Amino acid sequence: MLTARYLRRGLAQLAFVVFGIAVVNFFLLHLAPGDAAQVMAGEAGSATPEYMAALRKQFGLDQPLYIQFFQYLKNVLTFNLGYSFRQGLPVSELLLQRLPATLLLMVTSILFAVSVGSTLGFIAARHAGKAVDTAISTLALLFYATPVFWIGIMFIVVFSVGLDWLPVGGMASIEKGYTGFDHVRDVAHHLVLPAATLGLFYLAIYTRLMRASMLEVYGQDFVRTARAKGVRPRRIAARHVLRNALLPIVTTLGVQMASVLGGAILVETVFSWPGLGRLAFEALFQRDLNLLLGILFCSSIVVVLVNLAVDLLYTVLDPRIELA
Repeated sequence: MLTARYLRRGLAQLAFVVFGIAVVNFFLLHLAPGDAAQVMAGEAGSATPEYMAALRKQFGLDQPLYIQFFQYLKNVLTFNLGYSFRQGLPVSELLLQRLPATLLLMVTSILFAVSVGSTLGFIAARHAGKAVDTAISTLALLFYATPVFWIGIMFIVVFSVGLDWLPVGGMASIEKGYTGFDHVRDVAHHLVLPAATLGLFYLAIYTRLMRASMLEVYGQDFVRTARAKGVRPRRIAARHVLRNALLPIVTTLGVQMASVLGGAILVETVFSWPGLGRLAFEALFQRDLNLLLGILFCSSIVVVLVNLAVDLLYTVLDPRIELA
């Protein structure tokens, strides 16, 4: 009952947050110079005033900004994200086509980063000050300091061009026509490099965070009490220290979802991954404002829902935290 009440209140608050984000995105994008009419006129090689006026009228860009704003608010409240004149499809249809690919990439990279990073941080904290700790910390610092796009390019050079183990880009081998389990395996094969590229940066963050968090928990009174009672060190680390050390990891995970979406734009562009990030990159250069606004709106919903899930996960990890 308490959880249901909390969810209702949380979803109501998040609705206002998403609405505010949509309003900010609208005005920020309209501050940028240029529009879809100028881009299309330039591509057609015809930029006469009459042609430009016809395009702007077709796209609704001839209306004053406040009228465009109220029309956009009306569309958002009715879950109508508009029409992409550049792609020739409704924005909602384009988002439904690309969203699964982005979610697959994000979830895989985050699971890889959290699981491997937390494990490495756990090992480093258990051997603090020793050679294993130094090696893990150095490796984490190297991944943190290396640009994501450079890691992706090097992965392509080594594993795709040099060793020919993994595909260069794309999400599937369309020409081979795989179905069923073969298609799943083919998608997983294409997913390895993009997910590893996006996940390595966050792996470094979670490694260092888990190490620091565990060392902090090790110094608390209940751990010293457990040691005094003769509890084995391995049990202390697994049952007492690890669970408390996971709380900062969960907090960081919720905060970083927006940056993961931003990193996905680079990774999807490098690996030609057909997700929202690559679509946003194309829409930005084409000045397709309806599509950009739809992508940003959809991304904000994903981020706020993840943060709501993080709040619920807190109560599982630490029963002392109440939803009320």
